[in-house]
Amino acid sequence: MSSSQYDVIVAGVGAMGSAACWHLAKRGLRVLGLERFDLGHAMGSSHGLTRIIRLAYFEGSHYVPIVKRAHQLWRETGDAAGLKLLHVTGSLDLAPEGLGPVESSLKSCIDHGLEHEVLDRDEISRRFPAFQLPEGHIGLWQADGGFVASEKAIYAHVGLAQSKGAEIRTGEPMLDWQPTADGGVTVKTERGTYSAGQLVITSGGWIEDAVPALKQRVRTVRQAIGWFTTRKPELFRQGVFPVFILSVEEGNFYGFPLYEHPGFKLGGPHFGREPMDPRDPDRTPSPNQLRLIRECLARYIPDAAGDPLTVKGCIYTVSPDEGFIIDAVPGVPQAVFASACSGHGFKFASAIGEILADLATEGRSAFDLSAFSLSRFDA
Repeated sequence: MSSSQYDVIVAGVGAMGSAACWHLAKRGLRVLGLERFDLGHAMGSSHGLTRIIRLAYFEGSHYVPIVKRAHQLWRETGDAAGLKLLHVTGSLDLAPEGLGPVESSLKSCIDHGLEHEVLDRDEISRRFPAFQLPEGHIGLWQADGGFVASEKAIYAHVGLAQSKGAEIRTGEPMLDWQPTADGGVTVKTERGTYSAGQLVITSGGWIEDAVPALKQRVRTVRQAIGWFTTRKPELFRQGVFPVFILSVEEGNFYGFPLYEHPGFKLGGPHFGREPMDPRDPDRTPSPNQLRLIRECLARYIPDAAGDPLTVKGCIYTVSPDEGFIIDAVPGVPQAVFASACSGHGFKFASAIGEILADLATEGRSAFDLSAFSLSRFDA
């Protein structure tokens, strides 16, 4: 077999693509991973040290079986790589009673037998005194929530994939691909043309270039994250403070306990995302995004409302209904893709990598993926 022939080519080696490379390579397949930037870069959706993992899932209880599998795989992958990837801190969904997020998270817990508690504002303040919430706010506590070390997760998946023979080439984006008459694919880059039996496309904000059926279906937006000086860091350390989602009049925000950075990390406003072209190299959050984050801190988490230490932006690739799209390219069953993940996908990456490997090698998944099909937008 020549050096340009593979069993599977993975285009995009971020969260989903790196996981797919690992799950494919450990099955004994010859894998080529192509990444347009360097490994663990800050131009996409996976940088910034941490990503929340929540089992109580207000976006829909149909996500819970996959995120439970992801939770298990993050542990297994970390053990295999000798890294701690999953940090269990407990998770809190915080919103006005009746608004919907807490009630939807509660439904996910009930549907799938997840241990949980519903807390009123006074109990939230007693357990987590860093919060100063408005009247009427309630919380859904789920002890198994936490965060994944995001860049470390990508490095772990790639290192494990390489240990099983996968080739990972950075600075080499896929420029074009075509199905072949024998049921395979050819992939072109600036450095050459490669052949494979299967193609997995996990190119994030650049997915429209590879999957024309997604044009006009997805959009790319800028999201803001920042780390801020704390007055009382003891309130925010791991073991004391959870990951959380907070719905307030300024928007929806998400935060973490302190981890590998002296500042408190807050992201948002989640639905205040601003359109952007992923080809624009500027990832700087807008002044309005930063203003809203700082207002959220000042009003609801004042002991973390100090000066910004680090501010970053990232790209979300968003579908019309904010759900995932995981499917085969229309008319080309040997090419499968995962995107858009709509800003809440990273936590699933370990399991979606396994799902993509199943789709590429077996044509099916153990999970019901009907809710994530591209065809749902044709109805």
